[in-house]
Amino acid sequence: MPYDKGEAVLVSWPAGPADVPGAVYQVYASSGAAWLKAEEFPAEKKFAADFELPFWAWSHDKAKHAVQLELPQLFSDFKTGMEYSFKVKYVNGKVTAESAPVKAAPKADLFNLARLNNLVLLLVIIVVFFWTVSHAKRKGLFIRRIAGLDAIDEAIGRATEMGRPIFYSTGIGAMSSVPTIASTSILAEVAKKVAQYDTQLKVPHFDPIVMTVCKEVVKQAYMEMERLDSYRDDINFFVSQDQFSYAASVDGMIHREKPAACFFIGHFMAESLLLAEVGATTGAIQIAGTEQESQLPFFFTSCDYTLIGEELYAAGAYLSKEPMLQSTLKVQDFGKAFVMVSVITGSALVMLATWLKWPLVLKVISHIFKAY
Repeated sequence: MPYDKGEAVLVSWPAGPADVPGAVYQVYASSGAAWLKAEEFPAEKKFAADFELPFWAWSHDKAKHAVQLELPQLFSDFKTGMEYSFKVKYVNGKVTAESAPVKAAPKADLFNLARLNNLVLLLVIIVVFFWTVSHAKRKGLFIRRIAGLDAIDEAIGRATEMGRPIFYSTGIGAMSSVPTIASTSILAEVAKKVAQYDTQLKVPHFDPIVMTVCKEVVKQAYMEMERLDSYRDDINFFVSQDQFSYAASVDGMIHREKPAACFFIGHFMAESLLLAEVGATTGAIQIAGTEQESQLPFFFTSCDYTLIGEELYAAGAYLSKEPMLQSTLKVQDFGKAFVMVSVITGSALVMLATWLKWPLVLKVISHIFKAY
């Protein structure tokens, strides 16, 4: 069988005028001993055209019968590469005819030609990615302005002038969650600016593993700014793994210390409003971001800036200006544009082909956009 892992065989033979209603074909297989009936079907069914394979990998011939036999289901001692015998028997009432036995040894294919469209798409993505990396290093890439991230300098500068601390919360998500990973990348950029201005930073944590990672992130940021002497281990500290205990404790800290800026970026649930509302009462500049749509309204109401949707995930590339990270954003944008254009163009062609009755065009489009 083409494009499989070596466990099936394809038995095919030409269709003929004897394929009339009432006639049947019987396909037999043997591993060297007795013959086993592997398949039986009406003579007017099971053609090569019935196989769901793309046009570039398979000939959809309506004048040829084709049957796929899964050998492990027929032989308990099946081995890939072992030789098997097959024959086809025609039965129509008392009239019978039998083909000569043929031998075949199934083997796995190295390349699945049916997935050629996936390979082409992958190669296009790779070429676009390396082109964007090269372009970013030479000329830079345009990324639209994100107000919430541009306000980070303002917030840190305000905290420096007022001599008050900055609170940064990564939320209640685990280190394996994508919003928490995005939050640590933003924390790294915030920590660099904090180290540069020698401002006080406090990062209370819900999860001890996230705390451990953030300690290394902040320490690395101080090292890159050559301010390791200003780094303190108590910048990151564990509070509680109970949701509302964590919120109550951080609220108390914010109320007592009255920070100049608060960052709530990561995975937040019901504690989002509890934290942001207390921060708002202290007059702090508040920047928030979460993937939870149910919590965004609370951040909109109580924070000065809120990162919406993919702005949270793009923040690391936006702040660091790293060509490699910026290139990933551009490739995603190109991918979205390609999908939109493909959907619109494909839909228009399908509608046109249906209206004008062009079955070949419908077949080509369905094969190109199908995953095999």
